[in-house]
Amino acid sequence: MKLKLIAASVALALANPLLAADGVLDEVVVTAPKAKPENAVDMSALRALRPATSDSASLLRDVPGVSLYQAGGVSSLPAIRGLADDRIRTKLDGMDLISSCPNHMNPPLSYVAPSQLAALEVYAGVSPVSTGGDSIAGTIVANTPLPEFAAPGQKNISTGEVGAFYRSNNQARGGNVAATYATEQFNINYSGAYSKADNYRAGGNFKSSTATGRPGHTLALDRVGSTAYESQNHTLGMAYKNAAHLFEGKVGYQDMPFQNYPNQRMDLLGNTEKRANVRYRGTLDWGVLETRIYHEDVKHRMNFGEDKRFWYGTASGAGLPCTPLGPTCAAGMQMNTDGKTTGASLKAELPLFAHDLLRAGMELQRYRMDDYWPATGGMMWPGTFYNIQDGKRDRKALYAEWETRPDSQWMALFGSRYEQVNMNAGAASGYNPTTNMNGSNQQRDAAAFNARTHKQTDNNIDLTALARYAASAELDVELGAARKVRSPNVYERYTWSTWSMAAVMNNLKGDGNGYFGNPDLKPEQAHTVSVTLDWHASDLGWQLKATPFYTRVNDYIDAVRGDQATPPAAVAFVPGQFNVLQYANQDARLYGVDVSGHASLGHTAWGGWGVQGVLNYTDGKNMDTGDDLYNTLPLNARFTLTQHAGGWDNKAEWVLVAAKDRVSDIHRELQTPGYGLLNLRASYTWQQLRIDFGVENVLDKFYSLPTGGAYVGQGGTMGINDIPSNIAVPGMGRSPYTGVNYTF
Repeated sequence: MKLKLIAASVALALANPLLAADGVLDEVVVTAPKAKPENAVDMSALRALRPATSDSASLLRDVPGVSLYQAGGVSSLPAIRGLADDRIRTKLDGMDLISSCPNHMNPPLSYVAPSQLAALEVYAGVSPVSTGGDSIAGTIVANTPLPEFAAPGQKNISTGEVGAFYRSNNQARGGNVAATYATEQFNINYSGAYSKADNYRAGGNFKSSTATGRPGHTLALDRVGSTAYESQNHTLGMAYKNAAHLFEGKVGYQDMPFQNYPNQRMDLLGNTEKRANVRYRGTLDWGVLETRIYHEDVKHRMNFGEDKRFWYGTASGAGLPCTPLGPTCAAGMQMNTDGKTTGASLKAELPLFAHDLLRAGMELQRYRMDDYWPATGGMMWPGTFYNIQDGKRDRKALYAEWETRPDSQWMALFGSRYEQVNMNAGAASGYNPTTNMNGSNQQRDAAAFNARTHKQTDNNIDLTALARYAASAELDVELGAARKVRSPNVYERYTWSTWSMAAVMNNLKGDGNGYFGNPDLKPEQAHTVSVTLDWHASDLGWQLKATPFYTRVNDYIDAVRGDQATPPAAVAFVPGQFNVLQYANQDARLYGVDVSGHASLGHTAWGGWGVQGVLNYTDGKNMDTGDDLYNTLPLNARFTLTQHAGGWDNKAEWVLVAAKDRVSDIHRELQTPGYGLLNLRASYTWQQLRIDFGVENVLDKFYSLPTGGAYVGQGGTMGINDIPSNIAVPGMGRSPYTGVNYTF
């Protein structure tokens, strides 16, 4: 466990008395609709998970209906009831952020560290229209701390926090610091976090080769290549309060030198994000008014990391450097994405009569991006490849929502939202726009793309209806129905090259295949119904909650064989290997059930005991082809035994996942065996000092991630089938960890 490093971390924490403010001013708390309060993450439980992960999305692991598409070490993609990525509306401090990457390596939650979060909420399926549109799965709301002010008559307050962590399996280490200074009217606060990790080790050998394509560099048979990362995030905020009016501004910055990907052929080798967010909130005579303006600037860079072959060409031999760069010598494959997002929102809450509340608002978003690949040699020569040039995606939205509580037993919520999505893209151009370059069809595909209209306008309407009835002191019943619509993203519509080497670099799935877009894609339309039965003790000493759901998605964006597209892919479709696919509209359905519960087991001489658990099941089917939907997590459960005594808070956690035998044939999804894991966590709090320690995967079990995709983490990943195609990304082996946090 490297005790010297752990002791040094504790000493560092004690020597740096800084702390993050957790207080919230009552007058400025955002009163968003609590249609699904049961899906809010328990922040005390969140604190126990912070030392065990650097991935903010993984903090949602205990939320019913939520699973993760494992990707980079800090960039997992949350899935709600089998629907992930852009099918979820993710808001960070009220901002709708967009992933600017052909592999979606920079999702919104990757821009905030676990230690910087103060609140997380999930609205699954039947989500209020006020929480966001242009999504069909639901909404995730993530917030950093709201500003805290000195009490009346108190001159000022200053608070702070400092922490550090270490995880043994992949040598993950890092820390966090936060500080706040405030008077009765003014607040300034800062939070920062840093994390770095090496490749992690699986619970056993899972591959037959140690080769990476880099001379002199190999990976052990149990080492999961391309899982190392380094990231730092900073947020600076200021706020001014005057009576019932609050003015707040925040700026954020991320510098991510690298984040390698075991299920993508490229690695992130530079991601710089800058954002500014200004908010006003006021309590007026007629209700509450809130406005927001934000801007984000992302510069994203990809190439081959240290576990993947870098030099290509006839003069490079077995991955050896070659010169000069040109048609026979390639130095990697540089891929750049520049994205800019500007947004504004205006929303109001108006009390109507004694028991009704009206929420109304409007939102604007402007997105601009360029995805371009500079020449590096070989077939990537002599000019720049414009994957998407002058990409545009603009949204305008209006919504209204009525919440009524006619008596103590009934609550109803009805909402409607209109969104207009305007999209466009400029001309396509290959590395050599005048030839088809050895059968790559770059000239042909670019000409076909440029000859057609790219501009698309979608007019989307969302509808939500929800009713909750307290049948007795021990039973609540909730019924919900919703129509949700999502327009395609820029990569689904405007990537154009059928050439396998370009197509495999455009992969939002992590399945090892290549993809190209379809400008004629229609928006996805999801119709969802759900019922929640909530049995509980009158004092909430025990609770059992079950939510069966059904979703039908018209024009679901799936994939078809690229060689049957127009124009056809540059390579033929071959069963049993990676292939080039095209995005296409089809129909799909999903159904399942989410179950959660907890119970107190009483108090003994050893403290208070309790149990809690979550069980999820989702079945997804493509109704046009009969294929199973990709990356649907099989039946899974998580059971936890808890114990509290004095300053101790301890947990034993069992994670159970059934075998995955229903897989997507078109995506060549791999079957995975079932598994069970044991995790142990403990924490001790003494005054302002908190120490966490635990062991993930105590028994060092080997298991394959059912939603981790195909392992393409080492070797010559540029060629579509130059690497094994039958290895699933394995999970992490045994990993003891520790963390320390000091506040005052």
